[in-house]
Amino acid sequence: MTRIRLYNTRTRAKEDFAPIDPANVRMYVCGPTVYDRAHLGNARPVIVFDVLFRLLRHVYGPDHVTYVRNFTDVDDKINAEAQRRKDAGDPRSLEDLIRERTDETIRWYHEDMAALGNLPPAAEPRATEYIGQMIAMISDLIARGHAYEKAGHVLFRVRSYEGYGKLSGRSVDDMIAGARVEVAPFKEDPMDFVLWKPSTPDLPGWESPWGRGRPGWHIECSAMSHELLGDSFDIHGGGIDLQFPHHENEIAQSMCAHPESEFARVWMHNEMLQVEGRKMSKSLGNFFTVRDLLDRGIPGEVIRFVMLMTHYSRPMDWTEKKRHEADKRLDTLLPALTIALEKGRPPSGAWRDVPRAIRDSLSNDLNTADAIACLEMAGDLLVKAHRGDLVHQSGDRVDLTQLQSSS
Repeated sequence: MTRIRLYNTRTRAKEDFAPIDPANVRMYVCGPTVYDRAHLGNARPVIVFDVLFRLLRHVYGPDHVTYVRNFTDVDDKINAEAQRRKDAGDPRSLEDLIRERTDETIRWYHEDMAALGNLPPAAEPRATEYIGQMIAMISDLIARGHAYEKAGHVLFRVRSYEGYGKLSGRSVDDMIAGARVEVAPFKEDPMDFVLWKPSTPDLPGWESPWGRGRPGWHIECSAMSHELLGDSFDIHGGGIDLQFPHHENEIAQSMCAHPESEFARVWMHNEMLQVEGRKMSKSLGNFFTVRDLLDRGIPGEVIRFVMLMTHYSRPMDWTEKKRHEADKRLDTLLPALTIALEKGRPPSGAWRDVPRAIRDSLSNDLNTADAIACLEMAGDLLVKAHRGDLVHQSGDRVDLTQLQSSS
């Protein structure tokens, strides 16, 4: 079987990937908060983990990989947009307007991510569908002494979990000194974070043992991943911006709720996206959504190609120069793809038909840039062989498996 090696943020090392159960390889990736269109930065983790999803399906079989990516549909920005519509004269309830907005945004997200060539995950849970599981997990954390209720809030005791900070490599005291933390009179410790908070009568809320309220952001992913993937699963992914505090908090509350589990064995984080060497920002005028690019006539495969030209662990810079380069490189690949399709060997076929160098590049911590280079070399050879009448009607094919990885 193909050996896959992945960089594990938790151990800070590249490791051989060994799934808990090869018959059911499980991966959870943090999805979007659905209040508006997905911007270009939102697309990067989707593309990165889609490549990993495809690789795992090739190695372990399509029916043996479970990929879960959530939707956060409980958020102040969602509430604000619904309230704006209500203030503009919409007679419907705030709950109806919130549901309409989140349904609309999820539909946009599906359309835009499909346009970039991404497969749908096996499950896409909405946070609002798992409130009961969140309440149960919070109750368990209180019973175990890892959480406490005060002033209508439930907070997690960060110092009750000895491993806090290992993912991000910082101590709790360092985090307090170097990060903004919400200081509130109901906190025992400045680093304690909210598991449940009260809702005002005009905002969405659910009944709980601590009063009508709504969950904190971090507990959502812990509850959904546990419900859909179990106590322990193989891979947890997301952007590097989620490493702290979101993923750090996920680990703490999940490990304390299920102390015999491993939660996630491998943690993977993609680096951030820039535009022309600068952070993408509305104030800088360089902020755009995936739909903005698609509407400008930039094909989804070009956007995807630009993303994959840079290794996921490095900052990715979207530039017009790279966009035009991707256009040209894809144009040179089209003849090879056409030949492959005409000869009955589509590029999406069996793993054995993929040149070994490409397979090995992807298996080496998703080295997509190297895989693209190998694909271009293979395509060039295939085109030359075809023009030279070296591809025979009998079905013989040029041996491309000897191409060596450039790294």
